[in-house]
Amino acid sequence: MRNRLAAFLAALCLLSGCGVTSKGTAAAGPLTGLRIMVPNTPGGGYDTTARTAAKVMEEAGIASGVQVFNLPGAGGTVGLQRTINEKGNGKLAMQMGLGVVGASHASKSAATLPQTTPIAKLIEEAGAIVVSKASPYRTIGELVAAWKKDPGKVAVGGGSSPGGPDHLLPMRLAKAVGIDPKQVSFVSYDGGGELLPAILGDKVGFGASGYGEFLDQVAAGQVRVLAVTSAEPIGVLKDVPTLKQSGIDLVFTNWRGVVAPPGISAADTKRWIEAFTRMHGSPQWRAELGKRGWTDSFITGEAFAAYLAEQDEAVAAILGELGLA
Repeated sequence: MRNRLAAFLAALCLLSGCGVTSKGTAAAGPLTGLRIMVPNTPGGGYDTTARTAAKVMEEAGIASGVQVFNLPGAGGTVGLQRTINEKGNGKLAMQMGLGVVGASHASKSAATLPQTTPIAKLIEEAGAIVVSKASPYRTIGELVAAWKKDPGKVAVGGGSSPGGPDHLLPMRLAKAVGIDPKQVSFVSYDGGGELLPAILGDKVGFGASGYGEFLDQVAAGQVRVLAVTSAEPIGVLKDVPTLKQSGIDLVFTNWRGVVAPPGISAADTKRWIEAFTRMHGSPQWRAELGKRGWTDSFITGEAFAAYLAEQDEAVAAILGELGLA
């Protein structure tokens, strides 16, 4: 009887988290040793999201010393391959999103997202059509008119490889305004950090990316957002029309989430999910959502795995139509 009672109490303790070391729950103190890989350059949407998440985890006492590092290359597939190679590493996670889904198909990467361990989908963010302050285009209508006149002359820059959101957005926009997507001159940059100088230097006619990547430059008067791709106007860009309001029948939304290497333990998977769940529930995270205009779209584990599978199939179909997959 005593042995059965001891076994029951031990199992109960395991489920409730009592006695867990710093690798476990908040009762034992903040998590330590966590690393989040960003698979493109500093300054882009993935980088901003990962560093914001790490900061919130620190401020909320969820984790201590979270390391965020960049491993750019091939639209995120270099980082994806590294994540796959880190099989069983329960301390590592990768910030990712629609761009990595697309890049894995467009590049025919050996590393694929179904190989990873899904942790959480964090946010959604509408896209933006952006020009420099010196651009001759003052409205989305003026830009579209010039683009339709000579699609190859008005280059569009995006902070993702072919197949990523910054590529899919202008291709879908072209189709919506009557331009053959195959005529579009798309210039790929490895993340928003590389795209921004190209826009500021007028190396492209316009940029297409997540609007959150340009808020500081909008405030400083360095760039103009001609339109956003959300269904409704964006609070932090209240004077900017949507494409729908501008007479263009298109709504487009990007998303970002987190995956871990394959083969990590159930306990490590649970720790990551619990860490992001606590982060999501914190007032600090809610403040960041409002500050950055991000749309909360939090799901975890199996629900996120199902969402990833749907996105993987949908992107493959779109790229197939463009002859890119």
